Amino acid sequence: MRVTVAGTGYVGLSIAVLLARHHEITAYDIAQERVDLINAGHSPIDDALIVQRLPELASRLSGTTDPERAFSNADWVIIATPTNYDPETGHFDTRSVDSVIEQTLALNGLATMVIKSTLPVGFTERARVRFQTDRLIFSPEFLREGWALHDNLHPSRIVVGDRSARGRSFAEMMQAAAAKADVPVLLTGSTEAEAIKLFANTYLAMRVAYFNELDTYAATHQLDTRQIIDGVCLDPRIGQHYNNPSFGYGGYCLPKDTRQMLANYRDVPQNLIQAIVSANTTRKDFVATDIVRRKPRVVGIFRLVMKADSDNFRSSSIQGVMKRIKAKGIEVVVYEPLLSATSFFGSRVIEDLAIFKREADVIVANRLSDELGDVIDKVYTRDLFGKDS
Repeated sequence: MRVTVAGTGYVGLSIAVLLARHHEITAYDIAQERVDLINAGHSPIDDALIVQRLPELASRLSGTTDPERAFSNADWVIIATPTNYDPETGHFDTRSVDSVIEQTLALNGLATMVIKSTLPVGFTERARVRFQTDRLIFSPEFLREGWALHDNLHPSRIVVGDRSARGRSFAEMMQAAAAKADVPVLLTGSTEAEAIKLFANTYLAMRVAYFNELDTYAATHQLDTRQIIDGVCLDPRIGQHYNNPSFGYGGYCLPKDTRQMLANYRDVPQNLIQAIVSANTTRKDFVATDIVRRKPRVVGIFRLVMKADSDNFRSSSIQGVMKRIKAKGIEVVVYEPLLSATSFFGSRVIEDLAIFKREADVIVANRLSDELGDVIDKVYTRDLFGKDS
């Protein structure tokens, strides 16, 4: 089976590596540097399993920036291009998805296209009409940054928004590639599949927001947050997961997906979805105010990444806290080994951790690290359990 994966971010590349165990895979991207890394056996993203497995797959997985090579002979085209939320339109920017659909149809009328990019509810159905094709499927991904290949090998479920033979074939292909046996499979309508993705991520954001607001209450009243969370989570209906306070939810998915979910509710009565979106802003306000109250001369931001084992700091919650502190006229310095620049949004980037520790009066860390053990008295964090969720 010839499969092309369009987009080599953590979704696309993890799927490409997963399927390359059994199929001939072409990884298509418009960024030549990413394609060159893949063809050299190097991962352009920080994912331990991808880094480990990619060099072993040279005979089955190759990258290209040439649309004709990518799409003309493919049996399947899996679309995993970015769909960032556009605050001006109030919707995801789906132009990259549209572009791949157009190129595939122009070069190959027989390929079945499977969209893995997150979409507004109803997009696939409208796109089938707009592009006059029935060979377009939506199948949501449920992956964690830094664990994308692991989560594809051990999926919680496989959801395909198509009940036809094509939908079943794609589900079977993903199921056969997984290391986990008996993966639950749900074939559903495309619009329902799009809603499943957005509702799932909005629920996760709600859970993050809930425990953050619990922590805000406890901190305001000088209560022990951990004792409260431990007591609440002993209820098996609530459980001991996704309960670690943070500076807010962030990263690739939750901020944009919750805002898109809210946009989809434009003509539907709701209170909770708006509250989930608003709660993230309120949490950053509280954290920044709590730090400023300590009257620091210099605030150090320890790591911009959203979570451990990730190289992504796009939309990380600590940046929102950082901007609020800077708005108060307080000097902010940054320690982030992934940055090669000398400044980040007007703040000095300090490469030497020892100098960073010495200069900062308060060190802000969304998640604790052993590297901060010798200056723990300077550290401001809401991390109680030493985990990302």
